[in-house]
Amino acid sequence: MTAIDDPRAPIGFALEPVATGLDFPTSLAFAPDGRCYVAESGLPFAGARPGGRVWEVIADGGRRPLTDGLPPPVNGLSWHDEGLIVSATGEIDRLELNGTRAVILDRLPSGGNYHTNMAIAGADDWLYFSQGAMTNAGIVGLDAYELSWLRRLPHTHDIPGFDIVLRGVEIETDDPLADAPDATARTGAFVPFGSLGGKGCHIPAELPCTAAVMRVRPDGSELELVAWGLRNAFGLGFLPDGRLLAIDQGADDRGSRPIGDAPDLLFEVVPGAWYGWPDFIGGEPVTASRFLPERGSPPSFIIANHNELPPPRLPLFRFQSHVAATKFAVVPDGTGSPGNRIAIALFGDEKPMTGPPGQEVGRSIAILDFAEDRLQPLSMPELARPIDVAYHPLTGELYVLDFGHFEMLPAGRLDATAGSGTLWRATPVEEGVQ
Repeated sequence: MTAIDDPRAPIGFALEPVATGLDFPTSLAFAPDGRCYVAESGLPFAGARPGGRVWEVIADGGRRPLTDGLPPPVNGLSWHDEGLIVSATGEIDRLELNGTRAVILDRLPSGGNYHTNMAIAGADDWLYFSQGAMTNAGIVGLDAYELSWLRRLPHTHDIPGFDIVLRGVEIETDDPLADAPDATARTGAFVPFGSLGGKGCHIPAELPCTAAVMRVRPDGSELELVAWGLRNAFGLGFLPDGRLLAIDQGADDRGSRPIGDAPDLLFEVVPGAWYGWPDFIGGEPVTASRFLPERGSPPSFIIANHNELPPPRLPLFRFQSHVAATKFAVVPDGTGSPGNRIAIALFGDEKPMTGPPGQEVGRSIAILDFAEDRLQPLSMPELARPIDVAYHPLTGELYVLDFGHFEMLPAGRLDATAGSGTLWRATPVEEGVQ
């Protein structure tokens, strides 16, 4: 499938606030009986209190705290076996409803561009989770200073999930770590800032790795690689037929290896597969003309042994570039064939950090219909930055979690408002009803 600009008018929805005053929330989960839980990222933007938190949302709009002090950002929350699975930077925790918390898995790669994302339980009683890349496109660069949650060097470099051989690509940048004001540094792929990964250098696979989907037993044992080469699989979930889907966020036009106009992609996660990062995007080489950046030289391959890796998987769907597709929910029975449609949160672009200034995209909810090969927008103009969606398990109503006011400004500055996050209940508006 390819990205579609649907000519039909958006389907209208009325939004009712269920919980307000949230500090940059990221994650929404329901218990089977309808109890509702929300996780705040813990990112201290605009004076927000640092440290991730999980709340139970009470029916009258109140909130009951379950836990706080989680390493930010908290990116995932899911229901499992009468409790919650929480994904925070570098760790996955089990959270009981009385507030007791136990670490399932920790020391995951962290401290870079992207983080530990969703963790969900499969029917096989494994926990599947995604770990983002440490860099935009495989090489640690000065774009770290533009990321408001990072702004530091050195930071962690990427770790491959397959054995790779490097082509010896090196990028020269200013060296902010040196004493001399005009000092420069040369940095290779899959190595720390200022280090060289020479031509023919062999980098062995490791676990845990970055840019991957992995799985682990609920007790934290038997860590395994599922698939590698997903740059930042922020959203992860199962369809009713058991297929595992991942929303992979595309590379940006920034840093030492900028890539232009890369789309977000929806993949089926297949064990043992390679999804192409850092050298392919949806099966296309980064050297293709469509990926020419505006902020640097054309990217070249950094892996030499493509022939020893599985062929890059093709996506189920390509989103418009920079919409920042985040998480999804299966549209329940009664509103279409089960598993044929998913509701997707489109967080929206983060220009000018992620690419040259231009028209705003995303900041909306859309329904992807697999049978019709169509992405249908939903009209919800109140939304600022939708980041998660879920259907109530009893009523079938659509709930939308809004991260809140968050806009990037030139020179790495940020315009954000603490407490602007909202959990909304969305109700379809009949045609002609105002």
